[in-house]
Amino acid sequence: MAECNFLERKENIVFLGNPGTGKTHLASGLALMACQKGYRVRFYTAATLANDLLEAKEQRTLSRLEKQLDKIELLVLDELSYLTFSRPSAELLFQVISSRNERGSTIVTTNLEFSRWTEIFADPLLTSAIVDRMTHRSHIIDTNGSSYRLKQRLTEAARFTGSD
Repeated sequence: MAECNFLERKENIVFLGNPGTGKTHLASGLALMACQKGYRVRFYTAATLANDLLEAKEQRTLSRLEKQLDKIELLVLDELSYLTFSRPSAELLFQVISSRNERGSTIVTTNLEFSRWTEIFADPLLTSAIVDRMTHRSHIIDTNGSSYRLKQRLTEAARFTGSD
């Protein structure tokens, strides 16, 4: 994946796993590699993109933002799991994901397995359509395991107290 061949094939990547298991780190690393290879990349938290889309709709600049996003070869949506989206936000995110399907690559990081995405998007039909597009021509990588942040903190605490 670090070769960025998935971008040429317009494939998606979904990093799925517990908090602290390196999903954002991996997504950022791939985004950086894509930048270094000359690809156009944008990194958003899912909540930030949803807010930007809503604001653009209110300001009547949504089509301009959508055109900008369509030109992006790699869109990274980080933290798709912490917030529940309103119907309008979910529909706008769906439009972006749908328009990118087979036209550009998207990386998503999430703590929730696909069967729980209805907790984020509320509407089961919309959720099904989003999952369908995100899993089509996708690499799904399960990062489940122990939190690296917790391991690091415990190691630091052990060093501070002098115990192993």
